[in-house]
Amino acid sequence: MIEVETFRLLAWTWDISSAKTYAEGRAPNARLHPRSWTGLLALIGIDETHAETVDLAVPLIAVPASVDGGMLVIDGWHRIHKALVTGVEQLPVILLSREEEYACRIHGGEKGYGWR
Repeated sequence: MIEVETFRLLAWTWDISSAKTYAEGRAPNARLHPRSWTGLLALIGIDETHAETVDLAVPLIAVPASVDGGMLVIDGWHRIHKALVTGVEQLPVILLSREEEYACRIHGGEKGYGWR
């Protein structure tokens, strides 16, 4: 049986295995400042032991957060945590398209409106 990695935030769920397939081989197309994401870490379960082992050179994966712009990280929260702990000021991000976000979304929202 193939295990599917998922990310859930409130009522929204994404298939991270599919997101990684879309992101594979792409260069990062955005940057993230970890300090601006500190508040959201309270909603994410961070395994401190796992966070110590992550590679900060691996790009985060994000999806469009609204029709007005912005993004939501769906893969890379342990990297954000490690960056905050170690003082890294920027992380590379691969921002998926709206169509890719919708194809990866398992639950929540309607097509074409990002995750809100």
